[in-house]
Amino acid sequence: MKTSEEKRDNQQPQEPESNQYYLEKAPLSRAVAHLSIPMMLGMSVGTVYNVVNAYFIGLLHNTAMMSAITLGLPIFTVLMAAGNVFGVGAGTFITRLVGGGTPEHGKKVAGYAFYGSLIAGLLIALVSFLFIVPLVNSLGADASTHDYTKIYAMTLIGGGFTVVMNFALEQLVRSEGASKQSMYGIFISTGLSLILDPLLILGLDMHVMGAALAMILANAGSALYYVYFLQKKSEHLRGFVRYIRLSLRDQWEVYKIGVSELFKSAFMIVTTLLFNHYMIEYGSNVLAGAGIGLRIVQIPEFLAMGLFIGMIPFFAFNYARPNIPRFKAGFNASVGVIGAVSFVFVGLVYVLRDPVMRLFSNDPAVLEAGTYILGAMLVSALFNGFTGLFLTLFQAAGEGMPTMVLSVTQGVLYIPTIIVLHAMFGLHGVIWSMTVTEVITCVLGLILYIPFRRKLAQREESGQEIPMVQPS
Repeated sequence: MKTSEEKRDNQQPQEPESNQYYLEKAPLSRAVAHLSIPMMLGMSVGTVYNVVNAYFIGLLHNTAMMSAITLGLPIFTVLMAAGNVFGVGAGTFITRLVGGGTPEHGKKVAGYAFYGSLIAGLLIALVSFLFIVPLVNSLGADASTHDYTKIYAMTLIGGGFTVVMNFALEQLVRSEGASKQSMYGIFISTGLSLILDPLLILGLDMHVMGAALAMILANAGSALYYVYFLQKKSEHLRGFVRYIRLSLRDQWEVYKIGVSELFKSAFMIVTTLLFNHYMIEYGSNVLAGAGIGLRIVQIPEFLAMGLFIGMIPFFAFNYARPNIPRFKAGFNASVGVIGAVSFVFVGLVYVLRDPVMRLFSNDPAVLEAGTYILGAMLVSALFNGFTGLFLTLFQAAGEGMPTMVLSVTQGVLYIPTIIVLHAMFGLHGVIWSMTVTEVITCVLGLILYIPFRRKLAQREESGQEIPMVQPS
């Protein structure tokens, strides 16, 4: 049995500017900047990707088509979640393997995640096609939108394996700290979408089918880039496509973290449907105001998300190494950055809320409702980043139970919260239900962090690496 020092000596020497250098040795400020800034930029650019389809479909001035692509959003969420099952689960496991001194074993995990995401995407398509009519009806399509929704759904599902693979591969790229390459992939998919959407939707008159096909091809483009990088340029995963099989014990390491993403996305769909259901009771002006508020508040949420998602490999590597003082320092720095970004943005938008809202609408009723709703959402944003950071720590350390608990709590808790608050306070209860849920979830994350911190202290005292599975 090799000692930890022998295993580390056998690893390839680290160049000063290698990705592993930033995980292991770089000054903390440089490490945080290297890992997080590209993710912040990538996610900010990704917000453009989220509205491009809707913009070009809107140019057709067909309400049924616009409704169809809106109704089809849960399909994309499911495909993304399926990719994250393999990406988040395998990605954090690979980083722990690298940090623990067995990087070669990470190739097997990466290969399994790659082929697993492909198979999962194809299985989703097969099952969905068998039940396409009830699926379209469950999305909320009526007589006017049914045909367009069916076309959009069938096209997106048919090529959905590219979406599943893209999200899985992006996480694998980030598993060794290659945040710039992860950002490049996001840029590729966004650029392709900007080119293909007008060409397919308007130029070839494919309307909703073109919107779905553009999304498929954009994801395929970035997925191909990720495969190229992992196969040819990766520090630890070159040659990963040769592997497909993985032991059951290793599969458990992947799924115990990855499955939480599936539950989180499922409850995200449920919360969105519930929120829209109650909001529409109070009129389209209220719903429109809520939509504007949601888009504004996504900015600090995406910035915070870019930070803690970018830091996942840092936490996983130093937890497995183990270098607990560096792990703790990274956590403290992340708390400071998330707090600064959240408070500065929230304070600025709150002070400028009236002119900010007028950028999106001049309707007095929409402005009145939207300004009030934005206030509640800004309070929620103060806690959202910290909740995500706690979840990131648990994922990176391979802590399956707290990861699962925190992932499902928000969705499970939101359902009774919005029902009770709506019954007690009407519209005010609906507006503040997400804020109440977010605060409670954040507090729960802090509670779960307390025993985890004790575990960190024990690992720091022992100085032992986490037990790594033997190569299968």
